[in-house]
Amino acid sequence: MSSDTTVQNPLSPGAGSDVLPAGLSQDEAARRLSQVGANEVASEEEHPLRRMLLHFWSPVPWMLEITVVLQLAAGERLEAAMVALLLLINVGLGILQEGRASATLSLLRQRLAPKARLRRDGVWSDAPASVLVPGDVVQLSLGCIVPADIRILSGSVLLDQSMLTGESVAVEQQSGAIAYAGALVRRGEAIAEVTATGSGTYFGRTAELVRSADVESTEQKAVLGVVKALTAVNMAIVVAMVAYAHAIGMTVAQIVPLVLAALLSAVPVAMPAVFTLAATVGARKLAQEGVLLARLSALQEAAMIDVLCVDKTGTLTENSLGVGRVIPLFEDMNEAFVLARAAAASSADGQDPVDAAVRSAAASSGETSLNVLRFTPFDPAAKMAEAVIAAPDGSEIRIAKGSPIAISALAPLKPEAETAIASLSGEGYRVLAVAAGTPGQMALIGLIGLSDPPRADSKPLLGELKALGIVPVMITGDTAQTAAIVAGAIGLDGAVCPPGQIPKQAAPQDYAVYAGVFPEDKFKLVRAFQNEGHAVGMCGDGANDAPALRQAQMGIAVSTATDIAKSAAGLVLTEPGLRGILACIAEGRSAFRRVLTFTLSTMVNKAVTLIVMGGGLVMTGHAVMTPLLQVLWMLTSDIAMMARAGDRAKPTPYPNAWRIRELTLAALPLGAVKLTYAMAVLAIGWFWLKFDAETMRTLTFLTLVLAGQATSLVLRERDHVWRSRPAAILIAAMMAAAIVATSFAWLGWLMAPLPGWLVVSLYCTSAAFGLVLDAVKVAMLKRLPVDRRPQP
Repeated sequence: MSSDTTVQNPLSPGAGSDVLPAGLSQDEAARRLSQVGANEVASEEEHPLRRMLLHFWSPVPWMLEITVVLQLAAGERLEAAMVALLLLINVGLGILQEGRASATLSLLRQRLAPKARLRRDGVWSDAPASVLVPGDVVQLSLGCIVPADIRILSGSVLLDQSMLTGESVAVEQQSGAIAYAGALVRRGEAIAEVTATGSGTYFGRTAELVRSADVESTEQKAVLGVVKALTAVNMAIVVAMVAYAHAIGMTVAQIVPLVLAALLSAVPVAMPAVFTLAATVGARKLAQEGVLLARLSALQEAAMIDVLCVDKTGTLTENSLGVGRVIPLFEDMNEAFVLARAAAASSADGQDPVDAAVRSAAASSGETSLNVLRFTPFDPAAKMAEAVIAAPDGSEIRIAKGSPIAISALAPLKPEAETAIASLSGEGYRVLAVAAGTPGQMALIGLIGLSDPPRADSKPLLGELKALGIVPVMITGDTAQTAAIVAGAIGLDGAVCPPGQIPKQAAPQDYAVYAGVFPEDKFKLVRAFQNEGHAVGMCGDGANDAPALRQAQMGIAVSTATDIAKSAAGLVLTEPGLRGILACIAEGRSAFRRVLTFTLSTMVNKAVTLIVMGGGLVMTGHAVMTPLLQVLWMLTSDIAMMARAGDRAKPTPYPNAWRIRELTLAALPLGAVKLTYAMAVLAIGWFWLKFDAETMRTLTFLTLVLAGQATSLVLRERDHVWRSRPAAILIAAMMAAAIVATSFAWLGWLMAPLPGWLVVSLYCTSAAFGLVLDAVKVAMLKRLPVDRRPQP
């Protein structure tokens, strides 16, 4: 409980009747701290070992792990070791990139340790804000951040709560008022009592909403979808192969290696690594554009968004007051005349945002400054500021600036003034009245409309977003009237949704603006769009945006965002303005194109390889691929194809989506072309060249490697293969893989050798096969929307 000792309030102007508690005792504060905990929002930290083990717990690692176990059971230790190496490479890449992302996120979450001026046992001291407990007495002064939710006991402060409430206009708070943790003191001093700390504060409750937000990664869904599709096809083929092998009298010792080789051919071993590496390459490029990825998956999510929810204050607007309208009320006065008188009654220290806006507008008007004899700062009780200036004839002129109601007590409002005030208010302006004259005879000389002006880049940015197929939606806590004005200024044409219940499903075409929303409403609105089938981006800067930032597929925190907003977002803009959003969408769509074409290549190569194994078994009566050859094929094909992550790729002019059904339909004719080529080569080797079983295995291995390289090269480009040049790293990787595979086959390392003329022939026929495949690909992709996001 609080101490009974009292002292005179240091902010009291004089009499000594204004007293305040000496604060909690140290013992009582310690007791309360043990009950309520530290004044901070708890973070959920996952154990490093658990994070590492999770990399072994997903569809692709499962398939590799099962294969390792089966190979060990069959005594294939070398093959088991090589597959285990592939597994560790995949997991290692994932851990490395996740570690980098986690380090970045931890840096973003490190809030500057705030300090608090608090009173305990009758003594003022500075202490970390984390030790505050309900009942503590604290002092607020210019420039400090409110360390907890408080109730003001005495004094008055001008609080900027835009990062909490989204309201750009600072609020004057006096004795008895409640202020939230995180608000900035722009003017004044006050003594206050702490009412809530930690997760019990406004800030803390918002953080709890952030933790409740959850959206499934489309990357995870895509990998799982591809694995399911491959598994369904491959298991049917494996069962048929085993049945046929048994029917022709193969022993169990012969069937087991066949099954192991078949299982290996079905594993898309490089897919998780390519997804991760593609995001890493994009992250590096975006860092040069002033965009920081907090979650690697956010890059691919950026490719898919078709709705962008944008917070008005500080995102579409400057989050600073500016003079939007000036109305002189006398014919012989102009705007500059009114602004000069208003500036004379404004503080020059720049701390009051209203005064700063007025003085800035007056300076821009070109009117010479006036000779101010006396100045009385803004008085919250009187709702006005005053000044006395020297007239040219040496007389004194009194100036008053404040709310129209307060000024009307000095200078009665005429009907035309009341009409102008109503008009400005209706247009969303905060109205200031300016009066001038002698102390006994004041007249209202003009009105000033203040607003939070739109950013210069907002309108062109929104236009470019629309051209990319993205529907922008503005979200604000302002009134519908004010929101409509801002929307019109930045080119958002559409209806304004008034404050009310957010539906469980919402179409972005219904409203261009949602007004009067609370933090929970933003969160619900993002979910409502998602429930309708949209991929949603959310751009914001305040703590009130954090839950929606986390829930959205692409959460974007602007450069001026609070730490909790940055922690919740997947992307953080480190440079002023919103231009980084366009860069992120373009890079995200490029990365998506790279992994999509890689996935299509993987589906074709994996399925065809297994069918070739089955066809070769029927043709020759022998297994045409061993587990060892299968592992070598994976090393020279899958691992080399990781270089696709750094390939060139053009972004699409429309939002993307994973369409596994369409990808599968596209893979069927492409796979048929490759299967026809591969089986033709095997038929020539078996029926014409009369190769034995060992040489047939080498022929199958090199055919699959070279045809796989041709397939990957052709499918990397939606148009004809010659329309774009592969990146140097991809060319180098493909050449290295081809050279290694050719050397093994020609020199007979770990396999029977092939004659040189046949190796050269395989290169030539693979090139011809690639041209045929290219023609089929162009025709198929024109008909199948394999990457275009469907309309809900």
